[in-house]
Amino acid sequence: MAARGKHRRTRTSPLTRGVVTAGTGIAALALPLLSTTTASAAQPAKVPAAAPAAAQVRTVTYTTVKGDTLYGIADKYGTPGGWQQLHKDNRKAVGDNPRLMHAGLELKVRTTKKASAPAKKSTQSVATATQASVKTYANNLDGWIREALDIMAQKGIPGSYDGIYRNVMRESSGNPQAINNWDSNAAAGTPSKGLLQTIDPTFQAYHVDGTSWDPYDPVANITAACNYAAARYGSIDNVFGAY
Repeated sequence: MAARGKHRRTRTSPLTRGVVTAGTGIAALALPLLSTTTASAAQPAKVPAAAPAAAQVRTVTYTTVKGDTLYGIADKYGTPGGWQQLHKDNRKAVGDNPRLMHAGLELKVRTTKKASAPAKKSTQSVATATQASVKTYANNLDGWIREALDIMAQKGIPGSYDGIYRNVMRESSGNPQAINNWDSNAAAGTPSKGLLQTIDPTFQAYHVDGTSWDPYDPVANITAACNYAAARYGSIDNVFGAY
């Protein structure tokens, strides 16, 4: 808006108050002079647009399924801070490496998405379906190897069913309670234990997160031994004798 009095001609006579003459000589056009009040009147202010309401953040519990990633979960729920914040909030459950996840983890997920009643029902249905789809394994050598292989796949540890089975049969004949009390390791106070005959220092150094700390636990023993074999030989599949 123009400032008061700007571009206004100087008044030269009281007789001309109320009009100003504009022209070149012959004809003159009398123009009403805006009063001071009119000239300084402010234009009606525009009402500012209402600021968008801040997103409501709430926390939900999500149970992971095979194939889930932190990025995908954060994107699905609109998690503030993205997958990095989701990992930070669930580091105890996920571990230090955000790429290594397995099914059945219960994550606390911050979400900005408001679920309607049908969506909430759908979420409950998904949770029920997830629980129903949790994989189970037979409590025998076949089941132990298959469970170990699934965990190894999530952790990026190489190995095959045949490679594990071959070494298990050589080392323990499939007995998870097997222990070697007569070799040099036993003489040193660290006897070899379990399906793949690991000594305690090796088991502890190569223990795989999410499995038992008991070296006699079949799945924990297999995964730790395969983790060690991967570091030393490239894979348990490359082991054909004492290791």
